[in-house]
Amino acid sequence: VLQIVKESQQQHGLRHGDFQRYRGYCSRRLRRLRKTLNFKMGNRHKFTGKKVTEEILSDNRYLLLILMDAERAWSYAMQLKQEANTEPRKRFHLLSRLRKAVKHAEELERLCESNRVDAKTKLEAQAYMAYLTGMLRFEHQEWKAAMEAFNKCKTIYEKLANAFTEEQAVLYNQRVEEISPNIRYCAYNIGDQSAMNELMQMRLRSGGTEGLLAEKLEALITQTRAKQAATMSEVEWRGRTVPVKIDKVRIFLLGLADNEAAIVQAENEETKERLFESLLSECRDAIQAVREDLKPDQKQREHSLENDSGKVSNIQYLHSYLTYIKLSTAIKRNESMAKSLQKALLQQQRSEEDGKRTPRPQDLIRLYDIILQNLVELTQLPGLEEDKNFQKEIGLKTLVYKAYRCFFIAQSYVLVKKWSEALVLYERVLKYAREVQSGAGAYTNSLKELPDVQDLITQVNAEKYSLQAAAILDANDAHETESPSQVKDGKPLSERFETFCLDPSLVSKQVSLVHFPPGFQPIPCKPLFFDLALNHVAFPPLEDKVEQKAKSGLTGYIKGIFGFKS
Repeated sequence: VLQIVKESQQQHGLRHGDFQRYRGYCSRRLRRLRKTLNFKMGNRHKFTGKKVTEEILSDNRYLLLILMDAERAWSYAMQLKQEANTEPRKRFHLLSRLRKAVKHAEELERLCESNRVDAKTKLEAQAYMAYLTGMLRFEHQEWKAAMEAFNKCKTIYEKLANAFTEEQAVLYNQRVEEISPNIRYCAYNIGDQSAMNELMQMRLRSGGTEGLLAEKLEALITQTRAKQAATMSEVEWRGRTVPVKIDKVRIFLLGLADNEAAIVQAENEETKERLFESLLSECRDAIQAVREDLKPDQKQREHSLENDSGKVSNIQYLHSYLTYIKLSTAIKRNESMAKSLQKALLQQQRSEEDGKRTPRPQDLIRLYDIILQNLVELTQLPGLEEDKNFQKEIGLKTLVYKAYRCFFIAQSYVLVKKWSEALVLYERVLKYAREVQSGAGAYTNSLKELPDVQDLITQVNAEKYSLQAAAILDANDAHETESPSQVKDGKPLSERFETFCLDPSLVSKQVSLVHFPPGFQPIPCKPLFFDLALNHVAFPPLEDKVEQKAKSGLTGYIKGIFGFKS
């Protein structure tokens, strides 16, 4: 039963939490099974109800009909549970669908009591029935009944896991892990105060995984904090106490210490990153809730200072406190990412052998830029402009992160062999570090969480000597490599055929073969011809060869009319 259910869920939508897609799959599979088994509920004109009985259990697909009915009702209930966050009326439909799923599960358990069904299937049907019953009682907030059903389900699956091989036991153990948070939450509501701590430990053990288990843990922890938040009425920060009237802010502040402790106890970077993102998301939601309370009061938005005391209002100060938490958490997250990148830089050679992308100093520069931007925003929080101790503390933190950013900028210059620029930047790092050491007298406790400046000074001094040695070696190599056969004289290839020269530009895109366009060269002009002899030539007479014209007159005219010619 469990294997069929899990495979169907993973292949048809529940890998991404799409219950509507899985419900459609269950409906289609039911239709195919009824058609294959010729077990139709009448025709298109008339409904004829049929029930699966022990007498017709000749094919195991009849049991699959009941199972798919239960899965379809359960998936519809889970879909309605997602929608009920914005439409509370759908909760009634949700409970109706869960009752329907339990009814089908009871029918499946009754049919599996037949002698035709093996012992393993009987146990799985009982566990499936107990699981759906526990879900229904959990939604009804009947904690004792829900806990009994979940414990029964857990016991059956644990016995099944012990009875089979390790590969088959994985599926049963996963289901046990899924229902464990529900059992502890039921125990907490019954009166077991230690259940909250166990829920937090389950959250840490879940690692960086996402999905139903992680979402369920977050929801259960939020519900638990909501009950505890009713007793919280105010918060104190930097010597000022402000009332907290917004429930979402109460829940967030109540779980802040637990979240920070969970981040410290995280076993790997992936889990720590997920917890940071969860904390930042909760903080943004709390800030948004405070902003909605700030909007109606236009005077407090436009004039942040009260006329009588010269201080910002309580709601504005609470907003500043939440913004401080958000920015401080973002700084810690980026610092954690920077530390992991620094470790990766130290193992850079091994990473190159593995063929993976190696981190670069530029990646760290970007992280420290974001940290410095967050520190600038901290100094501009309303209500803290006159707090000199706070401004001095942020100034020292800014110097520390500037020193580290400057150090990695110098490292990036070293990679491209810009020795002079890197040396100047190393001197700037030492300057920032000395300023931090000189001004950190009364703020030693607040700077404990920051990277150690003394370690940075030691590292910079070592890097300076390495840089100077590398610069000297690089200069010597440059002199040795400049041989006559490698020195370019600027001539194109067509003018130095007689001499051998190693010219790397010949295989580049800007190869110099000839001068183009070619230069101008002198050539002889086209000759000009002047005919001077013509003026001195005496031509022979031509009178005897020229025909004499007849005299024209009246006689010639008359003769011409009558056709007489001379």
